[in-house]
Amino acid sequence: MIAIQHEPADAGSGARAFGAAEWLGYAAAPTFAFMALLTGVLDGGQPDMLCAATHDAWPVSGMALMYALMSAFHLAPWLKLASRRREGASPS
Repeated sequence: MIAIQHEPADAGSGARAFGAAEWLGYAAAPTFAFMALLTGVLDGGQPDMLCAATHDAWPVSGMALMYALMSAFHLAPWLKLASRRREGASPS
């Protein structure tokens, strides 16, 4: 098991870079969810060539589905945050 030691916030640019990377991880899931919503709502263009035969079979296009899956795969930071808050809020 590899232990990661976090430096205090006043330790310098390394800690600031880690903090920025952590917040960037929080931005991925909502961004992809928003892109999936926009693609699903505003997608009025040509259907994908591979899906042209079954275009009306499912209302979600290939790109909207891809963005939704990317949003789901990037939920880990949010789930960890919720887990930490739940552990901190439970009585000991």
